[in-house]
Amino acid sequence: MATAVHQPATISAAAYSTTFPQSILSTHPSKPPTLPPPSILSISLSKTLLCLSKPKPPLIPFSASPPPHFLPNPALSISKPPPLQPLFPQNPDKNAPPSTYKWPQTGDYFNLLRLSVRDDDVEIAAAAHASVLKLEEDTQLSNALIVAYLKLGLIDYAHRVFLGLSCPDLVSYTKMISGFAKSNREDEAVELFFEMRGSGIEPNEFTFVAILTACIRVSDLELGSQIHSLVIKMGYSEFTFVSNALIGLYSRCGCLDFVLALFDKMLQRDIVSWNTIISGKVKALLYDRALEVFRDMKRVDGFTVDHFTLSTLLVACTKGLSWMGGREIHAHALRVGFQSNLSVNNALIGFYTECGSVREVSTLFNMMPRKDVITWTEMVTAYMEFGLIDSAVEIFDKMPERNCVSYNALLAGYCRNGNGSRALALFCRMVEEGIELTDFTLTSVINACGLLMDLKTSKQVHGFVLKFGFGSNDCIESALLDMCTRCGRMVDAEEMFYQFPQNQNNPIMWTSMICGYSRNGQPGDAISLFFMNQSDFIAVDEVSLAAVLGACGTLGFHIVGKQIHCLALKIGLLSDIGVGNAVLSMYCKCGNMDDAIEVFNKMSRHDIVSWNSLMTGHLLHRQGDEALDLWSKMEMTGLKPDAVTFLLNISAYRHTNSNLVDNCWRLFLSMKSKYDIEPTSDHYAAFIGVLGNWDLIEEAEEFINKMPFEPDTIVWRALLDASRIRSNTKLGKWAAKQILGKEPKDPSTYILVSNLYSASGRWVCSESVREEMGKKGFLKLPIRSWTIHQNTVHSFYARDKSHGQSKDIYSGLNILILECLKVGGENPDTCYIDINDAAYVAGILLKRLLNNHDFNLASF
Repeated sequence: MATAVHQPATISAAAYSTTFPQSILSTHPSKPPTLPPPSILSISLSKTLLCLSKPKPPLIPFSASPPPHFLPNPALSISKPPPLQPLFPQNPDKNAPPSTYKWPQTGDYFNLLRLSVRDDDVEIAAAAHASVLKLEEDTQLSNALIVAYLKLGLIDYAHRVFLGLSCPDLVSYTKMISGFAKSNREDEAVELFFEMRGSGIEPNEFTFVAILTACIRVSDLELGSQIHSLVIKMGYSEFTFVSNALIGLYSRCGCLDFVLALFDKMLQRDIVSWNTIISGKVKALLYDRALEVFRDMKRVDGFTVDHFTLSTLLVACTKGLSWMGGREIHAHALRVGFQSNLSVNNALIGFYTECGSVREVSTLFNMMPRKDVITWTEMVTAYMEFGLIDSAVEIFDKMPERNCVSYNALLAGYCRNGNGSRALALFCRMVEEGIELTDFTLTSVINACGLLMDLKTSKQVHGFVLKFGFGSNDCIESALLDMCTRCGRMVDAEEMFYQFPQNQNNPIMWTSMICGYSRNGQPGDAISLFFMNQSDFIAVDEVSLAAVLGACGTLGFHIVGKQIHCLALKIGLLSDIGVGNAVLSMYCKCGNMDDAIEVFNKMSRHDIVSWNSLMTGHLLHRQGDEALDLWSKMEMTGLKPDAVTFLLNISAYRHTNSNLVDNCWRLFLSMKSKYDIEPTSDHYAAFIGVLGNWDLIEEAEEFINKMPFEPDTIVWRALLDASRIRSNTKLGKWAAKQILGKEPKDPSTYILVSNLYSASGRWVCSESVREEMGKKGFLKLPIRSWTIHQNTVHSFYARDKSHGQSKDIYSGLNILILECLKVGGENPDTCYIDINDAAYVAGILLKRLLNNHDFNLASF
């Protein structure tokens, strides 16, 4: 989670749509229509007693239309007030002459208003206001009332006092413009500014700061530029705080050149000026330049940094992954005495989460003298980033207070660590406890459904989102579409995508749809969608390129893959390591190992996925020695391998030119002893495959018996496959019995047993296994393959005759079979032929089944 820090520029709001008939540079622009007076809260006072009472009674709405120029008694309604002493002196003698009643002096009212602001007490301000209404109009005192109400957060009260002034002055207008600008009522601030100029009152430097604040909040560059012109015309550009406001405007609107030009022309700068420049650099993603500005600030003007400077610089180091820069800022913070500052420490936690270690984050947290909800939430995020789910939950449970951001941090952490079930449980808890649900909450729970890939749950969450009206949000719609593709709901995903034309022009949804097609075995549709929308000039990003390159690899579509490689190079995305890995994998799957190696060598940096992808390519082409050579090079780089790396390297020993089982055993043992990686069932199964490949079946059986945990089906399948290769029927039947005991309804086991009998020439037994499989109602899932002809993808299933040219295909297939007979002879090796599929390849043909069975068309 990004560190929450105070910023010099105000936050964004919805843009306003007010039009102005004349230029702002005009001396007397047309006066815009006056806003209707907003409904305000009235406060009725007791006729006999004005007092301070605790607790404060609630405010009640004012229903009657107030008379112009007066505020109806702005105090809290007090029913049956306690017998306290009156705030103002009262005249107990009704017959005494008026001259004996002593009213407070003007200075007393100012003191009372200051007291009300200091103690955040509305009653004092209301009481003073009620007394002021009995006096003659005093603009200065009314301005003080406006300021007091604004500081107490009662902008409607302040506005009513302003409307009650017969002749508001510059201070009155400036305070109200500033109040509207800071209360998300920018339109009213702008209209009031034009009304002021229409009345003949010219703005001063404080008025310009107030109206520029409104422009910053709505990111109105056009109006802000006009204000800038007026500032220059009236000679206020030399005021530092006016220039700071202008820099904030141009920074918010992304005009970095204007920001730098204004900054360079400033005759006098303060810390706010430098902070605004640094913040602008960070917003423009120029993290290194932000650090350079910080060093210039110390060297040129010698300013001492404040907490905002340090927090912003730490954000720059975090996002720019600048470990040395962050350490430099941390050291500077300690040197200038900010080690106890809450904002700086929160930013440091965010920095060390991205660029440090869990030990550094924990130490910093424990040393903090003061913590707020942001601190605790940062720690939840940090532990989740390091994969320490239990520690994150422990911190969450210890939080003295929580908000929706805290819950969202835990929810997103579960998703980040692949724990979708716990994320869903937390979401249900949030709903039951009435926690505020934001777009981020819903996006996270939708992602959790995608992780679970559960059809029923995804429909329930989808219905919840639509029921509460969140479906029109672009981010949530994109997440819903991605969830549908992950849960196998491609029909629903296509309906969402093609329902509205704007969805097809949304780069995020377009990318999600391409990934969905690739994920659900529709690579041809993924490629078609990618090229279809290229004509619409949709921005291509790293994710869409990686997805479509994966689809090309699945199909073996080498020509299109090469074109997309060129596109990535042309638009400058080949430097992205994810795209580079996708290009590398595509060439490996298309059989072009030379280009794959060239891409690997030209990559500016390699991660573990890069090395694993190239190793996988060598294994696909049974180049075990080359894969092991690559492993040796990887070891020399010092990059730590992962579990996939060891799985690939163990498997590589099946395809070496010589028996290197001893080396493989040493590698297997080094997983735990040297790299602290616990071997899984996949690693045990891979090593059993190596033993079986080198005819060490008995050693494989002994290896299984000595496993530290109960072997699962993947281990027994590896033994069954090794038994098939070595025609060891006895051991194979034992392995098959173990598999059927664990997964009795898995049809693939029956297929493996049938192949085992076929490999030993026991066709009758093979047929009986197939018949038993049919009696139990188990069906083998059909195999689907693709072939590419004239840049068109043709897909086939086993025994498929649905293709429009199936007759021509079968005729060509028969000719090919006859040619294979000539190569293989009358008695070809039938050990590895699947009797039902009859997938004849490269001269292996079962002649006596030629006229009795269909063929797997996709194999040809």
